[in-house]
Amino acid sequence: MIKSMTGFGRAEAVSKEHKVSVELKSVNHRYLDLNIKMPKRLSYFEGEIRNVMKTYIRRGKVDVFITYEDYTMGGMALKYNAELAREYLGYLNQMSEELGIENDIRTSTLSRYPDVFTMEEQAPDEEELWSFLEGPLHEACRRFVETREREGANLKRDLLEKLDGLEAKVDVVEKRSPEVVKAYREKLEAKMHELLEDTQIDDSRIAAEVILFSDKICNDEETVRLRSHIHGMRKILEENEGVGRKLDFMAQEMNREANTILSKSNDLTVSNAAIDLKTEIEKIREQIQNIE
Repeated sequence: MIKSMTGFGRAEAVSKEHKVSVELKSVNHRYLDLNIKMPKRLSYFEGEIRNVMKTYIRRGKVDVFITYEDYTMGGMALKYNAELAREYLGYLNQMSEELGIENDIRTSTLSRYPDVFTMEEQAPDEEELWSFLEGPLHEACRRFVETREREGANLKRDLLEKLDGLEAKVDVVEKRSPEVVKAYREKLEAKMHELLEDTQIDDSRIAAEVILFSDKICNDEETVRLRSHIHGMRKILEENEGVGRKLDFMAQEMNREANTILSKSNDLTVSNAAIDLKTEIEKIREQIQNIE
C-alpha cells in the first residue's frame, strides 16, 4: 500500500511513577528529516529513537514531540557541600575576631547559606526508562503510518483516475493523426489541381510530399511510450512502499513525450489534446509529491 507523506500519530504511557507522550506529524520532503524535541533527561536515547522511526518512515519532514513527567522525587537527591560550609564558617569566625562581635552562627543558619545544600538530578535507570519510552514510541509510529496509508489510498484512487484520463487523451491523438495526414493529402491534391488545371498530376510526387509530411508530424513513438509509462505507473502504484521517487521520474518522462507531441503538431485537435496531456501530467506530478 502506498503512503502519503502527511501523517499524524500520538500515544502515551502512564504509571504511578512516570508519564510519557509521543506525538508525530509530518509534511512533504524530498528525504527523511526527523526533528525531535524532548526533555534533556531523554536526550540520551535520540539515536535509538531515530533508529526506531526509520523502520516506519522513509520520506517526509517529521516533527516529533516527546514529553516526560516524573511523579516521584526519585530523580533528585539532596547534596551537602561540607567544604563550602567550612569556608562559610571560617569567614564568619574571622569576621567575629576582626570586628569584636559575638559569632552567633548556628547550624540551621549555616544550612541556609547558598549552595550548602542543593538538589541534584540523579542519573536515571536508562534501561528502565527506555523500556517505558519504547512502547508509546512504537504505538505513535504505528498510528502515524495508519494515517499515511489512509491518505495514500485516496491518492492512489485519484492517480488511477487521472491515468485513465491521460489514456483517453492519447486515444484522441492516435485517432486524429491519420485524419490529419489524409486531410493534408486532399488539400495538397486540390492545390495541385488548381495550379496545374488539366495537366496530368504526378501521383508519386504527391505521395512523396505526403510521406515527408507524415514523418514530420508522426507521433507514434511518443504515444507508444506514453502508454508504456501509464502502464508502468499503474504497476508502481501496486507496490508496497517507497514509490514516490519512481513515480516522479515516470511523470517527468511522460511530460517529455507530451512536449514532443505538442511541438510536432500542426493540427488544433492534436495540439489541444497535447496541452490537456501536459495539464493532467502536471496534476499527477503535484499529487506524486505527496507520496512517500
